[in-house]
Amino acid sequence: MAARKKSEEPSINIDEVLTDEELKAVANESEPAERKAKPEDGPRTVVVAEDEAVNRMDLVAMLEDNGYEVVGQAANGEEAVELTRKYRPDVVCMDVKMPRMDGITAAGIICDENIAPVVMLTAFSQTDLVKKATGAGAMAYVTKLYEESKLLPTLEVAMGRFAEINDLLDSVERSERKLKETTDQLKETEEKLKKAEDTLEERKLVDRAKGLLMDKADFSEQGAFRWIQKTSMDQRIPKKRLAQAIIAKYGDPKPSDSGER
Repeated sequence: MAARKKSEEPSINIDEVLTDEELKAVANESEPAERKAKPEDGPRTVVVAEDEAVNRMDLVAMLEDNGYEVVGQAANGEEAVELTRKYRPDVVCMDVKMPRMDGITAAGIICDENIAPVVMLTAFSQTDLVKKATGAGAMAYVTKLYEESKLLPTLEVAMGRFAEINDLLDSVERSERKLKETTDQLKETEEKLKKAEDTLEERKLVDRAKGLLMDKADFSEQGAFRWIQKTSMDQRIPKKRLAQAIIAKYGDPKPSDSGER
């Protein structure tokens, strides 16, 4: 019984069938999909730009307590632009008045580069600056002191508007690309049509010239065609021009004359 069981076992070593690299590849393919796939919905990422350290810490704590991930903290506008370019967050919280580069200028750069939506942080007395900020491209603003009931919905609205604008821009870009493709196809079709018309005109002229050679010079149909073809190649004269010369010489009547009669 034992001998029969042993004879049924495979005699080939698995190492002879698959190399170490192949075994690793198989092992990787058999990993659960959850482990390999990157999660689609992670926490919202934020860059916070506020020159007052205490206000910045409070804002960061509020955001993190509500599930946001603060990926960068800036104390001036230049840092805010650099961090936004580096991390490409979902949203930027930007104070209006900051040293080295004010928040409006920084917001204008970020919006011009279409990196992320900007929510301005402003005092009640800065309504004129708010207008400048929105003119620079800021999506929304929040007044100090920050309250969760105002800040969080404003961030979501700003991100939603930013997504809608980019969807619209993508749609316009797709439409422009499709229009260009259609225009190119139309141009190509027109060129093919022109070429087909030229070919048809040439064929008609060659047929008329061939008929004249048969009638006036006693060529056979095949001989007339071969003469036109060979002369065109030898003399490097387009068939159309050669046919027109034959027609002019042998006085073929114009189709319009016979058509009118």
